[in-house]
Amino acid sequence: MVDFRNNTYFELFSKQNNNQLEVGQSTYSQRIKNINALQRAIEFTFRDQIKEALYKDLGKPAIEADLTEVYPIIGDIKHVKKYLHQWMRKQKVKTTLSMLGASSYYIHESKGVCLIISPWNFPFNLTFGPLVAAIAAGNTVIIKPSEMTPHSSALMAKIITEVFTENEVALVEGEVEVSTELLKLPFNHIFFTGSPNVGKIVMTAAAKNLSSLTLELGGKSPIIVDATANIDMAAKKIMWGKFLNCGQICVAPDYVLIDESIKAEFITACKKWLSTFYRDKPESSSSYGRIVTDKHLERLKLHIENAKELNAIIEVGGDVDASKKYIAPTIISDLKAEATLLAEEIFGPILPIVTYKDLNEAIDYINTKERPLALYIYSKNRSNTKKIIVNTRAGGTCINNNIIHYANHYLPFGGVNNSGIGKSHGFFGFEAFSNKRAIVEQHTFGATEFLFPPYTGLKEKMARFTIKWF
Repeated sequence: MVDFRNNTYFELFSKQNNNQLEVGQSTYSQRIKNINALQRAIEFTFRDQIKEALYKDLGKPAIEADLTEVYPIIGDIKHVKKYLHQWMRKQKVKTTLSMLGASSYYIHESKGVCLIISPWNFPFNLTFGPLVAAIAAGNTVIIKPSEMTPHSSALMAKIITEVFTENEVALVEGEVEVSTELLKLPFNHIFFTGSPNVGKIVMTAAAKNLSSLTLELGGKSPIIVDATANIDMAAKKIMWGKFLNCGQICVAPDYVLIDESIKAEFITACKKWLSTFYRDKPESSSSYGRIVTDKHLERLKLHIENAKELNAIIEVGGDVDASKKYIAPTIISDLKAEATLLAEEIFGPILPIVTYKDLNEAIDYINTKERPLALYIYSKNRSNTKKIIVNTRAGGTCINNNIIHYANHYLPFGGVNNSGIGKSHGFFGFEAFSNKRAIVEQHTFGATEFLFPPYTGLKEKMARFTIKWF
């Protein structure tokens, strides 16, 4: 048996472990009380500080902070408050005839002590969203936010301290070494949001303790724009979806596959909408954010340089100001297959345009890559849309839009294989942090008792009858 006592965070883990059954037995009212306290803190007490922290960390505009950070959390909370009572009830199911005299149901019970490792791109949304689900399911939680957004992490620590006791919910700040230490502990569930490469490390660590886990990852989410699409509408929505938060979104469009006959018209429309959104100088726009760190800016800069070396066409943007962590909204076409932009998840404000002649060519192109977190389709042709969906695999899809499926609490959100394991949001988040416990209650004499040993000839006939008819 592994001795965890020399782990830096063992004492904190032990406090929550000792308290997990009491929290797991909490009533609907007790859970809602905690969730309400968190809502008041985010919506009222700390709202201005949240926007200030996001501006310091990401240059995030105040309105964008409200719409992409505060609003989704409050939406999660309101959804949980509406349905939690229903989710916590025992769920009755049918009982087979062979189990005559019994009834069956299952309950959603808490998993126990959970670890949430959250990312930097939407630090509040992607920390408190999973936390709401974990609290709703009756768990204790340790949170490790990203070190790349220090102002946001420090403020979240303050919020957590004011709302919760340490043996219920605690937040631990620090570098990668902190995550490494935490992952050694035998958590009952781990919820990680980040890159596929780090997701593999988390999964390996979880396997050592057989911890269940949810992985919200990313990858190269494509857009297909066919010849029937409303080009102006497609360009408008894609420009919004791609350059929101400077493209630092797991479900951001990663590249566009477009019918070659409409490429020129599409790029013209994209330029128009970029000018509308951010004016002629995005670096001066109060609606355009910044790259999170110098390291990420350098990575994106190398992508642009690689494209230029391969004689790709910079249709718009390409400007970089490292001193301000600024990269202009950039669209690049005529990329060669070996371009790094087509091989790695971009996670920044650069949009490659790839053309195709036949829809099958676009579908084949997508299927040569890992399964994406999202796949977007712009088309007026229902047959084309159906063909794409049937012949591809993705975590989620929007038709004639992008990103917005994330905001629907009634839909499961998550990836598949390389883009993620498990689902979240709404009931699916509650389910991720719950164990479905099957329960059979015997009320009267059970039919199966006729088949107990000794196995006589009569019982052999009864067994055959059971196999054939029940």
